[in-house]
Amino acid sequence: MPSSSTASFSPDDYVWKGLTLTDSAAKQIITLGAGDAQVKGLRLGVKTSGCAGFGYTMDLTKEPATDDLVFSHNGANLYVPLQAMPFIDGTEVDFVREGLNQIFKFNNPKAQHACGCGESFGVE
Repeated sequence: MPSSSTASFSPDDYVWKGLTLTDSAAKQIITLGAGDAQVKGLRLGVKTSGCAGFGYTMDLTKEPATDDLVFSHNGANLYVPLQAMPFIDGTEVDFVREGLNQIFKFNNPKAQHACGCGESFGVE
C-alpha cells in the first residue's frame, strides 16, 4: 500500500520569475522617494481585500524587511515580501497617466479575475 504524505509549500523553496519595472514606474519610485534621503525604495505587498480576494499595498520603505526580495531598474528599488510572491510573481509594474489620473498599474499574469472597480484581484 503506498504511503500518503502531505506536502507543504514554502516560498523559500521556489525559483521566482521576479517582477519587472517599466521606465515610467522606476522614475515615479525615484520621484516619490526624492524628498527623503533615507527612503530605499517602494515596498509592494498583497493583502486580503475587496470582492475578488486580494489587493496591492504600496509603501515607501526606509528599512526593507529581512525576507524582502529586491527588484531594481534604472536606480529604483522595488521590495517585495517573500510571502507575496506566489500571488504576484511575473508581474510588470507600470506607472501610467489616464486623463488627470496617475496610477501604478500591475500587469499580473497570476490574476485570473478582477472586481468591477479594479481595486482587487483573484488567483486560482
